[in-house]
Amino acid sequence: MGLAVWHFTVFIPDHFWGGIVGAFLAAMFGAIVFGLVVNGFSIPGNDDVSIMTAAEGIPGGALGLAACYFEGLRRERKAGVSYGL
Repeated sequence: MGLAVWHFTVFIPDHFWGGIVGAFLAAMFGAIVFGLVVNGFSIPGNDDVSIMTAAEGIPGGALGLAACYFEGLRRERKAGVSYGL
């Protein structure tokens, strides 16, 4: 689901820390970590998997992207990068 959420980054300005690759890694890492936290740091077995198991990655991917975006924006402002906004 982190990969699916990452595809929506095309609709927002590229201020991600590490560019589009950094956004990809942040979305994937966020979805994995959030999924592990929700499941008590264990990987669910075949009998425990449902549609909600897939949906658990969406908030994690979004949080990972948000963290990467705001870190990139902070670094750009610190470096004095201006886009005339």
